[in-house]
Amino acid sequence: MPDSHAQRHNTLGIHGLHTQSSAHDLHRLALFRRAKWLVLGIIALLGIGAALVLFQRSVHAQELAAQTQESSALHVSFTHPVFGKGQQQLQLPGTLQGYMETPIYARTSGYVSHWYKDIGEPVKAGELLADISTVEVEQQLAGARATRQQNQATLQLARSSFERWQAMRQRDAVSQQELDERQSAFNAAQANLQASEAEVQRLTQLVAYNRVVAPFAGIITKRNVDVGTLVDAGNGGAPKLLYAISQTDPLRVYVSVPQSDSPHLKAGIAAHITLSELPGESFTGKVVRTAGAIDTATRTLQVEINVPNHDRRLLPGSYVQVSLQVDAAKQSVLTVPNNSLLFRAEGTLVATVTPNGTVHLQKVSLGRDLGARIELLSGVTPTDRVIVNPSDSLADNDQVIATEQAAPQATPAPAANTTTQTGGKS
Repeated sequence: MPDSHAQRHNTLGIHGLHTQSSAHDLHRLALFRRAKWLVLGIIALLGIGAALVLFQRSVHAQELAAQTQESSALHVSFTHPVFGKGQQQLQLPGTLQGYMETPIYARTSGYVSHWYKDIGEPVKAGELLADISTVEVEQQLAGARATRQQNQATLQLARSSFERWQAMRQRDAVSQQELDERQSAFNAAQANLQASEAEVQRLTQLVAYNRVVAPFAGIITKRNVDVGTLVDAGNGGAPKLLYAISQTDPLRVYVSVPQSDSPHLKAGIAAHITLSELPGESFTGKVVRTAGAIDTATRTLQVEINVPNHDRRLLPGSYVQVSLQVDAAKQSVLTVPNNSLLFRAEGTLVATVTPNGTVHLQKVSLGRDLGARIELLSGVTPTDRVIVNPSDSLADNDQVIATEQAAPQATPAPAANTTTQTGGKS
């Protein structure tokens, strides 16, 4: 029976059907295995990619956190207080003035007939500046002289009358009352003559004032008159000012020295005068006197300095800087940059950095202002780390990152200037 079945298949032309079915199953199994490994590879790659992404995100998050923490920290610079030198250069502003300066007014009324000196011209003491025509005053003088002559005649008559009545009284020819009346008339005539004489002298002096002369040697700095100008006697205001004169050698300059430096200033101390319009040049003066008292309004001491000006290079009225060499003798005074101060309601403070990087606000007492630096009388030590240019919002216990600035130099003594003047440029 089986043979008949195989024979029937052979007859129909169907050969190896079972063999082909087995081969097809093997091919499908291989494809399935390949697909399985491909899926597993893709899943592995996706897992590795996800792990890498998560790792990168974790690294970026850590970096961002570190950057955020670093950026949130406050960076500051600090310096250490240093001792100032014994000698300090005190810089003060001032204005040059003539050694003697005065406005000249008319002492008599009239019209200006001539003027002889203009601005910038040197004059000597007593030199004629202008002539004033005083016709009215001269007429008053003539009238006063006439009155004096009248009083002289009246006095002569009163004297002779009194002498006669005095002789008659000795003979008892007149009464004592009549003699007293003649004596009173004589005394009144004497007084009238003296009054008229005083008036003549006054008007004579007024007429002499028609010559306006220089009171001292100097330079004419103002001229407010011309021929025909009407002037009045007195100094009632600027329109009546005739001339202004200034003595320019030597010159004076007054400076206001802070009270803290006043004990170290004495007559004879050298002063160096500089002007912005003459860079690189210095003019040497000398302290001649001080006010001897502190001004209660400004807490300063007024100091007068004389500056020789033989060559007249310095002009009165110029704004100058005065440098005074002050022997402070304060070796124990610490100085800090003036931009390290904090001004709060509780007073003047400095911010210091502690070893653990926190801020500590310390109250200080101020000394002299030395320009770029300022003295601190108390509150700091040389080992303190003082923050430079602190923020207004800085508070106690703030965490900061501090870096040290370059070590500052001690307060320098004033350098010698290239040009000095002790009566001229040297």
